[in-house]
Amino acid sequence: MIPKSGNRFSDKIIRKRKMRMNRKTALLCLIALALLTLAPEDGARAQKVFSRAPGAAPAAPRGGDGYRSSGFGASIPGVLLAIPQFIPPQGPQTIDDTPSGPNRPQRATRRGPSGAPPANERRMVPNEVVIELPNTMTPQAIDALQRRSRLVRIESQVFQLTGTTLHRWRIADGRSVATMIRQLEADQVVSSAQPNYLFTLQQSESKAEGDPAQYELAKLHLPQAHQIARGDNVLVAVIDSGVDEAHPDLAGSVAQRYDTLTTPMAPHMHGTAIAGLIAAHGRLMGSAPGAHVLAIRAFDPAGKTAEGSTFNILKGLDFAVANHARVINMSFAGPGDPMIRRALEAARKKGVVLVAAAGNAGAKSPPLYPGADPNVIAVSATDADDKLFEASNRGTYIAVAAPGAQILVAIPGGGYEMSSGTSYSAAEVSGIVALMLERKPGLSPDKVMTILQATAKDLGPKGPDVMFGAGLADAYGAITAEEPALAAAPRALERASTGKK
Repeated sequence: MIPKSGNRFSDKIIRKRKMRMNRKTALLCLIALALLTLAPEDGARAQKVFSRAPGAAPAAPRGGDGYRSSGFGASIPGVLLAIPQFIPPQGPQTIDDTPSGPNRPQRATRRGPSGAPPANERRMVPNEVVIELPNTMTPQAIDALQRRSRLVRIESQVFQLTGTTLHRWRIADGRSVATMIRQLEADQVVSSAQPNYLFTLQQSESKAEGDPAQYELAKLHLPQAHQIARGDNVLVAVIDSGVDEAHPDLAGSVAQRYDTLTTPMAPHMHGTAIAGLIAAHGRLMGSAPGAHVLAIRAFDPAGKTAEGSTFNILKGLDFAVANHARVINMSFAGPGDPMIRRALEAARKKGVVLVAAAGNAGAKSPPLYPGADPNVIAVSATDADDKLFEASNRGTYIAVAAPGAQILVAIPGGGYEMSSGTSYSAAEVSGIVALMLERKPGLSPDKVMTILQATAKDLGPKGPDVMFGAGLADAYGAITAEEPALAAAPRALERASTGKK
């Protein structure tokens, strides 16, 4: 109420001012009501303009639970505008029953693209998922996640290589693995989720009898190399199907065993053969007869072909690095696996040399892993005539080749048999790496790769190729290579090791 002054001229001015103030107030109210009807994004833009109106108060802070202050906190004579604007929630909604307050876990850090399997991928446990959670997550929060996801716990383990805890949980209600993974990825406490992939050992065929001559010894120049180094005391981890450490050719070679499986331990043909090709020193001679083997059983030989899962392979990698293995042999192959890829990268950064079979799926196969992983030395297989083993995989990721066709190997119970596969080629190269590390313990994984490729015997088309990589590995050349010769190696070898054209 504006009091009258008693002066007609002054009262006339006061009435005009009052009318202008009323019109201004009405106009501002109409603008405020109009803004309430705008879409959220339009309202946000209008709010910025409106907040600059004379006498406007600062915009109120963003609210939670789907609400946001409208920003209409302007001080207008006779009007209080503080109407909340509702913003519809977006994305799938779940009831958040994780602890509140200081016990509430921090939102997990996402680690790249979705871990859901490709549409045609079948190499996985059909009703299991592997979930990665922060180590700081409380038991109460894990319980809440289990209730939300309706999964059955199987096992959990802290992994030093990745610095996180992995959980293997079962889908008990028929939901697909892909559906379950996408649901888990939408949960704020989950770092990542993926299938429990399956990998197979790369043994192609076996025969009970055959030529006992080990032609691979001469091909790899191992007799000459053993006059200089035998891999003494170098620890080579074999992630495989179990080793018969009582085999005469492996007497004293197995330094330690680790079993990732719950089924009873039984020596298996494949694991015993791989250990023998690395460290045998009896009727057979391994690439590194003085090396020590860390025998890790991650593959279950119950079926016709032994299979190993993501979870158990990760256990094996973690154990090998924690127990100071210098070389890890992986004579198996399967799909690309995000969690295994990260573990391999971490192992290589710690100085561990990783060697893997290229795979036995033939010329038309897509890349198989872990051989195709950039942190790994992938080995293809040759025969006694230096021809490519027909079943061997091809690809720009092949580093070197080694004999793998019709190889005499050790089997449980003190026996021997002929067998073929890129598994055996990888084991031979793992042994050669042990010789190199005995001579020069400070070699990095990258330097080991460079030396192996620079000293390999070129096979097939001139220069690096998709069948043999840089060529047939040469043990003697690798352990006697000098720095000047390595510096002069063709740059094509570097391109072959990285897959660049």
